[in-house]
Amino acid sequence: MHKSGQRVSFWSAVAMGIGAMVGAGIFALLGAAGAIVGSAVWVSFVIGGLIALLSGYSFGRLGARYPAAGGLVEYLVQAYGVGRFSGTMSVTMYLGALVAVSLVARTFGTYAVALMPVGTPQIMVSVLAALVILAFMVINLGGAKAMARAENIVVLIKMSVLVAFAAIGLIFVDPAQLAPASYPPAPMILYSVAITFFAYEGFRVITNAAEDMADPARTLPRAIMTAIGLVMVIYVALAIAVFGNLPPEKVVAARDYALAEAARPVFGQAGFTIVAVAALFSTASAINAALYAVTNVTYEMARKGELPAIFGEPIGHSREGLIVSSATIVLLVVLFDLSAIAVIGALTMLFIHMVTHIGHLRLLDQTGASRGLIWLAVLANAVAVTLGGWHLSTTNPGLLLWIVGFITLSFIVETGLHAVTGRKVTARTPGQQTTGN
Repeated sequence: MHKSGQRVSFWSAVAMGIGAMVGAGIFALLGAAGAIVGSAVWVSFVIGGLIALLSGYSFGRLGARYPAAGGLVEYLVQAYGVGRFSGTMSVTMYLGALVAVSLVARTFGTYAVALMPVGTPQIMVSVLAALVILAFMVINLGGAKAMARAENIVVLIKMSVLVAFAAIGLIFVDPAQLAPASYPPAPMILYSVAITFFAYEGFRVITNAAEDMADPARTLPRAIMTAIGLVMVIYVALAIAVFGNLPPEKVVAARDYALAEAARPVFGQAGFTIVAVAALFSTASAINAALYAVTNVTYEMARKGELPAIFGEPIGHSREGLIVSSATIVLLVVLFDLSAIAVIGALTMLFIHMVTHIGHLRLLDQTGASRGLIWLAVLANAVAVTLGGWHLSTTNPGLLLWIVGFITLSFIVETGLHAVTGRKVTARTPGQQTTGN
């Protein structure tokens, strides 16, 4: 296996997962979920967290058995063999990851501009988003140890602010604003889970650090479950604090900066500024962790022939896939409005998770995972995809066509690269190594 020669400890892996999860998700999606379910958002975060824990269990057992830098890429190959299907899913996941990081970067730029003097040109959103991507690209060129050190510091700062805000905000909560009588029907809460789950989706980056762990079979599963559990507590507490201090209509009106706006009633303008700064730290750390994960994924895919070989070439303590991916993200940030594409990315990732869990059912003899829990992971993700798709069909059906196009593009890329390279590849770690699927 490829190793950087630098170790990621248990708590560094946990910090990496927290950094990837507590990024744009909680800051951008809290208002979006509130527009659907109002003050019942905390219930949606609980359900989304339970689905994430089921997925985390599945990925943790897969990662313990197949500790490869590619994470889900490796699991797909182990389950389905080397072929067009696993390759298409891998490329789809990679493209979706780039879109997700681009959205996080734009969120960083938006919050940064909000803290600048009135009249600051909106072009600065793209400029600052591009600069933060380039800054963390340089940090990641230092390898896993440099990434982990930066992540630990950033996560400590942002979590301190968020925990303090949640704790104090809970003291001033108005119970009447959280009364169950104001909750929407259960189906509304259930299909909002497709949105709240996306706030947890970043935990998968921990699987990409498996090769840099001294004992991945023990460290990886524990780190995944710990990170999800801690983030779940924070999300639920923040949702209660926000909707307990602001009526849903005000949260929705300030959907892009709902957490910062919720700080005004208690802390005034200073609270708004502090939480906005925490948003900058949160999105920055999410970018840091995501770039590390994307680099490992592209290295694995390049080795398998699913991306050009240049992605796997070494540079510094990293790979050239980091440079290419960062440049692509910057291009997306500068040229496109990614809000609608983010919805596509959310459902695409849920679909890929479901496909991975289905594949895990074929590997139970090797991973030793509970069949019942893996089936629950499959069903939970399937329900989230179905309900999220149904919600899109009623609000913006055209986006469903983009999802089909996204997967079609991935198939074309996969087929074209294999035709050009003519490579026959094998699974990275011992296990099921069939070809064709």
